[in-house]
Amino acid sequence: MKLTMAQALVKFLDNQYISYDGKETKFVDGIFGIFGHGCVVGIGQALEQGGHSLRYYQGHNEQGMAHAAIAYAKQMKRRRIIACTSSIGPGALNMVTACGTATANRIPLLVLPGDTFACRQPDPVLQQIEQYDSCAITANDAFKAVCKYWDRINRPEQLMTACINAMRVLTDPADTGAVCIAMPQDVEAEAYDYPDYFLQKRVWYMDRRVPSEREIEAAAQMIKNAKKPMIIVGGGVTYSDSEKAVLALAEKCNIPIGETQAGKGQIPFEHPLNMGGCGVTGGPAANAIAKQTDLVIAVGTRLTDFTTCSKWGFHNPDVKMLSINVCSFDAFKMDSTAVIADAKEACEALAARLNDYKSQWTDEIETAKSAYIAEIDRCYADDSHDMLSQMKALGIINEVVAPDSVVIGSSGSLPGCLQRIWKSKAPDTYHVEYGFSCMGYEICGALGAKLAVGDREVYSMVGDGSFLMLHSELYTAIQEDKKINVMLFDNSGWGCIENLQNNQGTDTFGTRFTKRNEASGLLDGALISTDYAKIAEGYGCKAYTITTADELYAALEDAKKQSVSTLFDIKVAHKSMTDGYDSWWRVGVAEVSTSETVQKCYEDMAENIKKARLY
Repeated sequence: MKLTMAQALVKFLDNQYISYDGKETKFVDGIFGIFGHGCVVGIGQALEQGGHSLRYYQGHNEQGMAHAAIAYAKQMKRRRIIACTSSIGPGALNMVTACGTATANRIPLLVLPGDTFACRQPDPVLQQIEQYDSCAITANDAFKAVCKYWDRINRPEQLMTACINAMRVLTDPADTGAVCIAMPQDVEAEAYDYPDYFLQKRVWYMDRRVPSEREIEAAAQMIKNAKKPMIIVGGGVTYSDSEKAVLALAEKCNIPIGETQAGKGQIPFEHPLNMGGCGVTGGPAANAIAKQTDLVIAVGTRLTDFTTCSKWGFHNPDVKMLSINVCSFDAFKMDSTAVIADAKEACEALAARLNDYKSQWTDEIETAKSAYIAEIDRCYADDSHDMLSQMKALGIINEVVAPDSVVIGSSGSLPGCLQRIWKSKAPDTYHVEYGFSCMGYEICGALGAKLAVGDREVYSMVGDGSFLMLHSELYTAIQEDKKINVMLFDNSGWGCIENLQNNQGTDTFGTRFTKRNEASGLLDGALISTDYAKIAEGYGCKAYTITTADELYAALEDAKKQSVSTLFDIKVAHKSMTDGYDSWWRVGVAEVSTSETVQKCYEDMAENIKKARLY
């Protein structure tokens, strides 16, 4: 069939399907795009021409639309995607950050940036970056560092191998992430006689990897030898639908469970074995258990520094690591004994092998859980400030929203508060991007999640700092008539980073939103007062300004009646977020400083490094 490269690409994407546990679904649901000269007459023309079922979504910032696509794929458990296209140069480069987010979080994202002319005849073209030592380098080479697969289509027939490799990566649970196919604008429009078999329906099978007998035997023996094991649940549990298998294993063997950000919410909060978040942003229960455990069973987690407290959180000198992960790169982290397999298959095999094994945990689990619940209640009742506290506001929201509502977060202090004190009431309702912790994800992510969940409510938990960075896809939500609820916590600064610098001995500097002080010449003048509600109203949202608990209760109930997107401008007290619970995070404290507090923090860091695992 004679088609332009762009037309063939659209037709190919429209015919990709995925099969998971015997259920076949369409894989590519649509394309986000911001059209410019690098793509509008290529892939733009192909989309406009029709003959496909892909829905076009008009993005309003390339990074924002790509983050929305990530959130869509994440909420769809990596089994459905929305691709993204842009013009060359700045439009393309705006998507690089989102590709980093996708790859860090192991989420499939297909980006299709326009590129400079393959023929080079009109060079240098508008928005082209020229490198004196190579005409082959374009802005799109920047994607190589943040993508799992990268290709450039310099001839139309190259599209075929590029698309097959792209789909291979996008549908691989062990190796997925961002995929970039750069499209020179002349080649987009160039015709080729593509074979019918390239354009026909193609089904990609996401099969569950079964563990080997050797792996299961070794893992079972490690558990049998352990007195006080604990399970840490990661995102792999979410994506493999293995939460029931994990819980069955935990119940059979009396093993307490800690959660990562990506794994939170899959095990019911109310379950007595669920100790809540583990690590730097974890709560007191899981962190207390982690200090005592002699075997960490990591299921579907990358064991990041936030989960392990920079490899400091496990204090038992004899603690061993066992990792169940479909990705071998992740399975061997922290010198783990690796089970390279699907989490559901592995946990079911282990449960069958462990017979009558029971851990030696006694009342430690119940004691830790009871204290944890009491701590959450204390946070929710916090009235220790002259303004509404962030903790109390979250408690009110958690109380009022429907159990099946999806909560979105990504950066600042809110992910910490959410992991510590948010009570997830149903699976697949906790959606926090914390692999890249990218500011600006929250509102874009809310749109993507909303496209995935339909009529269910979506609540974006975003700080004022992150809102100021990127909220353009709020406009897209209005355009698409997809209601999202933006819960904007305004504490007049980057509160999380201010806490970090203060906790490491440095006075507040550059982290509060203040005016320039003419006397000092520094940014230490008056706080800037911003009416974020008016910004949202300008887009067409229903907006609320919140200063009290009663106002928040009333606004939440009123928002449920609205059909348009809403924004809550919640004015919260300075430093009214949760604290860390007996955790440590390694950051680069200055070795030399005139500040005594910084010197002391450096000494503390050096002592904690001695207590942490080396690798």
